Amino acid sequence: MGILYLVATPIGNLGDMTPRAVETLQEVDLIAAEDTRHTGKLLQHFQITTPQISYHDHNRHGRTQELLAKLQGGQNIALVSDAGTPGISDPGQELVAACGELAIEVVPIPGATALIAALISSGLATERFVFEGFLPTKNQPREQLLQSLVLEQRTIILYEAPHRLLTTLTDLQTVFGPERNLTVARELTKYHEQFWRGNLQTAIAYFTENTPKGEFCLVIAGAPPQERANFSEENLRHELRSLMAKGLTRSQASRQLAEATKLPRRQLYQLSLELEAET
Repeated sequence: MGILYLVATPIGNLGDMTPRAVETLQEVDLIAAEDTRHTGKLLQHFQITTPQISYHDHNRHGRTQELLAKLQGGQNIALVSDAGTPGISDPGQELVAACGELAIEVVPIPGATALIAALISSGLATERFVFEGFLPTKNQPREQLLQSLVLEQRTIILYEAPHRLLTTLTDLQTVFGPERNLTVARELTKYHEQFWRGNLQTAIAYFTENTPKGEFCLVIAGAPPQERANFSEENLRHELRSLMAKGLTRSQASRQLAEATKLPRRQLYQLSLELEAET
């Protein structure tokens, strides 16, 4: 059978294209691209003549079966997104999972990823972090997700489009408070690359005065210890509900919340029992 290559492409600066990525795209039989016109410019720059086929959010369900058939027929295929690493806030996971079920070999060709570039440049803790991609646009799931992150100790990384940046910063301030620190990375690796550092309150003031342009990556500090220690019982109940709604058992939810708040697990488990009794 053929091999599926997951090829990372530059997120802005063409100099970040690796020699291995160029060689792979030259040698495969087919390139599955999120946007063939966009990828076509990249291929032209590196004098790559391999044919393309589209693979994006709107056609991936049907296209996955087509690509699997080609792989099973012996063709080698490279999957690329518009920028960065395929599968990270871009199509790819479904195809990779299907390849795993059919024992089709999957080979990653690493390269640029916006979230890592933003994290290491943020000045915030890098030892442990959580990536949430783009927040939901609908109010209820958006609020639920943000509430579930209130006690998150790890650094939080989000992607955001320019026209939604101020709304997201305002929502973050409402949930996390105005003093939570963050770094706002803009246009990573590109000519207008910028890193803004401060807290949520001053971020809102800055981007109100300076119209957001380009693609953004938000790197947000985890919850400080004092914030976790002073969490109210009402908020603890909310956190337990959120965790159990995700499929965690009472024990698992209590353990995870105990680690985040430094509160006794027995106390939190008792709260989870009360929640069950209420329903």
